[in-house]
Amino acid sequence: MSVKTPKFVRNNQRKIQHIMAIKITDECINCDACISECPNNAIYEPDDEWTYAQETSLEGSITLPNGETADAEESNEAISDEFYFIVTDKCTECKGFHDEPQCASVCPVDCCVPDEDNEESEEKLLEKKAWLHGE
Repeated sequence: MSVKTPKFVRNNQRKIQHIMAIKITDECINCDACISECPNNAIYEPDDEWTYAQETSLEGSITLPNGETADAEESNEAISDEFYFIVTDKCTECKGFHDEPQCASVCPVDCCVPDEDNEESEEKLLEKKAWLHGE
């Protein structure tokens, strides 16, 4: 499998790296190493329901990063019933907390990888962090 080089975009006349949320591939061995490392509580066990409110400051009716609205306390269906998964709307690639995604740094099988379907700039990831934690 080949690894793509991150795309670059121009913003305010300077070059910045385009960053992506992280996803967990089906190579996950469900070892539990990543779940406690996530500062946004974005990682869940297989078949677990999840909420936006869990371990964040979100509550009540919220506006999601994509502009849709949701109830922060409402349970959402599991994204995977076979391996750990990351909720994209809660993943900030650890920006504002750590220099690198902690899930990827502790994964023994390297299955925490960039999610090419969810590219966000560092600025957007930091805005998401502020949204999640009421900053």
